[in-house]
Amino acid sequence: MFILGVSVTRALRRVVLSSSKLKMSLQNGSVTSVQNNSLRWDLSPEEIRHHTHTLIQKIERVYDAVGSVDLGKVCFENTLQVIADAKAEYAASRHVLDFPQYVSPCKEVRLASTEADKRLSDFDVEVSMRVDVFQRLTALQEKQSSDLLPESERFLGRLIKLGKRNGLHLSKDIQEEIKSISKQISELSIDFNQNLNEENTVLLFSQQELVGLAESYVNGLEETEDGRYKITLAYPHYFPLMKRCHVPETRRKMEMAFHSRCKDVNTAILEQLIELRAKLAKLLGFSSHANYVLEMTMAKNPEKVEQFLDELYERLRPVGEQEREYLLSLKRADCERRSLAFDGQLHAWDMPYYMNQVEQVKFAVDKDKLIEYFPLEVVTEGLLDIYQDLLGLRFKQLQDAHVWHDRVKLYSVLDSGTGEEIGQFYLDLHPREGKYGHAACFGLQPGCLGPDGKRRMPIAAMVANFTRPSSSWPSLLQHHEVETFFHEFGHVMHELCSRTRYADFSGTQVETDFVEVPSQMLENWVWEKEPLRRMSRHYKDGSPIPDALLDKLIASRVANTGLMNLRQIVLSKADQTLHTKDRADTAAEFAKHSKDILGIPATPGTNMTASFSHLAGGYDGQYYSYLWSEVYFMDIFFSRFKKEGILNPKVGREYRRVVLEAGGSVDGVDILKTFLGREPRQDAFFQCKGLPQTSTEQNWQ
Repeated sequence: MFILGVSVTRALRRVVLSSSKLKMSLQNGSVTSVQNNSLRWDLSPEEIRHHTHTLIQKIERVYDAVGSVDLGKVCFENTLQVIADAKAEYAASRHVLDFPQYVSPCKEVRLASTEADKRLSDFDVEVSMRVDVFQRLTALQEKQSSDLLPESERFLGRLIKLGKRNGLHLSKDIQEEIKSISKQISELSIDFNQNLNEENTVLLFSQQELVGLAESYVNGLEETEDGRYKITLAYPHYFPLMKRCHVPETRRKMEMAFHSRCKDVNTAILEQLIELRAKLAKLLGFSSHANYVLEMTMAKNPEKVEQFLDELYERLRPVGEQEREYLLSLKRADCERRSLAFDGQLHAWDMPYYMNQVEQVKFAVDKDKLIEYFPLEVVTEGLLDIYQDLLGLRFKQLQDAHVWHDRVKLYSVLDSGTGEEIGQFYLDLHPREGKYGHAACFGLQPGCLGPDGKRRMPIAAMVANFTRPSSSWPSLLQHHEVETFFHEFGHVMHELCSRTRYADFSGTQVETDFVEVPSQMLENWVWEKEPLRRMSRHYKDGSPIPDALLDKLIASRVANTGLMNLRQIVLSKADQTLHTKDRADTAAEFAKHSKDILGIPATPGTNMTASFSHLAGGYDGQYYSYLWSEVYFMDIFFSRFKKEGILNPKVGREYRRVVLEAGGSVDGVDILKTFLGREPRQDAFFQCKGLPQTSTEQNWQ
């Protein structure tokens, strides 16, 4: 996922480097200096404000210079190259200022960073509306476009297209209105996410209200003087409780609170955003905001997205109905066993609990036993080894690195063949107050050519909220968390392995409905025996995961596939509906789609969309991208890796070269054709879902 100016992706977890084996795998290249990383994380609030002002002035002077070039003397060197250099410098300088809002342990710094983000976002709008610069770019295109390198020509074409999408070809009055609306949208989006980051609700429950939860979970909770336990709405608290707690009322209270986060303030913000986005789209000549944003994606328009979602829904609907009936039967039996009243319905707070039971009943997966084989440091050891072997890389932990919190680690990434340092990444994976509440990959410095013609090293950060280890328990991961770990690290590799000339194409700067392909594709490794063996070991005695448990885990991949994918369709459809209207009742729209598609009513009084950060983080009108990308990553995995070897380094290096190194310098569909050697197909996608196969080529393009 990508939030505002900082690239962000979905979920990840944390490493405690206590395993001697893990230390050995990383210590070979441990170094103390960080020559290529000058990012500062110790700025005071006042310094953040000062640097923000200085950066704006500096970049403004660059654009003033470009805008004053005589139209008859426009050339690559005095326009496009100058802009490219400014963009590269601006991105890294900006993220030192706007990233701390997500991770700084100091609230004053977070607030200063948020204000910096607002000022810089306003400045972004001003720069994007520079008619004088736009005129120089169009003059260059008319004069010299055919003489440019392919990536330079693509960069120039992109800047001109973005200029037109910002209304620079329209009247001055309309441009001023566009500018005003764009600034409002930026500020509201920042406020929406800041509200979620600062959300700190705590619920109190007695031990009797937490029956069913693992000992490791309860031991990690803070206890009050009267013997109750403090439970937050952070992921490590919320999801295990919803899956395991036997007490329906406890689950109801948690689900109600979770989907009421920032409800009043963020509902108002989101509904204002929807109106502003619709108004802006109309000014630019588009029928809706969805039409506007989809123009720059693989799907191109809402009709293609609707066709994709409707076809998938029709195939999944009967599967979902069967699964829902089975869940209801589990609830009936559970109520009888626990002497609880059975109301004949499935509620939102029932779903995680009984879906978890499906894995235990149908597939006999013992979650309590399984989690013992996934201590975080062991998973990390296996993950790093797999990525290194597959992609031809080496990771080195940097000692005494400059970081924003003492639990944060910094790693260098080197090419295993040449020894060249190609990038660095931070790991910040445990929760703390005021920190970004989900899990994501933040691009902090783009990899591109600098003004001196030398390659600037890309830098990224993994931010997540894994359960903290305690004095009596290590940090143990659920298998779905291991899957998310692989997903997010795939985004990091995309950020660091790209080899583009321009910052605008670096790493994950690709079409929104392609960006999840590299990360989701690597989730497949956590469903295969050999990789699973490399990333699992019992936390007490180091014994391997038993074959029987491993086989049951792998077989459970199809558990609840209908309901889980229907849930994604609910979110995708709600997003599309909200962004094809001029205004909307967000709670009502989500509730309607949840009932109609998933068959589960939203809990009255809640509004899930008020905490749906994607809608204010760059996925507005584009949440379908997660499902859309799945079509492609399944094709890649089954057609190449599954066929030629899931740990085949030859295929892995080709994947790195063709898919990751290209960044956004090539269209996503062309990257796919090159790697697959043909047009992409949807067969593997439906096969993995356990749905009827087709032999047709991908037909949503």
